[in-house]
Amino acid sequence: MKKYYLLTLIVLIGATAAWLFAQPAGDPLIEGYRQTEVASVADAYEQLYNGERSHMSHDMRPLYMSKFAGPAVTVMLKKEEHKDGSPATKAMLDAIDGAPAGSVYVMVVEDGLDIAGIGGLMATGMRARSLAGAVIDAGIRDTPQIRRIQFPVFSRGVVPSTSVNHYRVSGVNVPVMCAGVKVSAGDIVTADDDGVVVVPKARAAATLKKAEELDNTEHGMIPFIEKYKSIGEAVKKFGRI
Repeated sequence: MKKYYLLTLIVLIGATAAWLFAQPAGDPLIEGYRQTEVASVADAYEQLYNGERSHMSHDMRPLYMSKFAGPAVTVMLKKEEHKDGSPATKAMLDAIDGAPAGSVYVMVVEDGLDIAGIGGLMATGMRARSLAGAVIDAGIRDTPQIRRIQFPVFSRGVVPSTSVNHYRVSGVNVPVMCAGVKVSAGDIVTADDDGVVVVPKARAAATLKKAEELDNTEHGMIPFIEKYKSIGEAVKKFGRI
């Protein structure tokens, strides 16, 4: 049994490493967000922009531990009963095939908490095109396949249902409200185990600079607290909590 778990861990680590190395490099802004904690980005945005919220709701959670950042590609599905089958949602597949490597696929499914917005096939397509990850304001399904390929997906839950014959694509790369936050095409979406934050592209550079400062301060506080055994003294010295 121990050998089985060890082998599984090795496979997961290998798959994750392969996915990371497949991500395009070269954009210092995106690389900065990949290296910065999402909580610091949320704090930085709030401090810079008069308390505005940039984080998605608490139930937007990862299928497994993951961290990514990239520009958004948005898709909106509207509820509509019909008999047209999968052609009514073909545009969401075209959005995957047309998305640049490193993008984050952001899908909003109207009243979709009990509908799977994506499954194993779509996630496989996203991974094959080296998308950074997906954020789905709906459910997801085919979780064994998504875990197997180690493609990072955040969603509102896991359900076995389908959107086919119940939804139509109403827009691609249009502004959407995803789990409480507005997302436009090209906005920076950054995610880790704490959740998902969205930064408008016009504010991305300033927000990253502030977030990196907060990150550095907090990381400097940890050894201070461990050494002096006082969080109160650390806050006095560093001015951060």
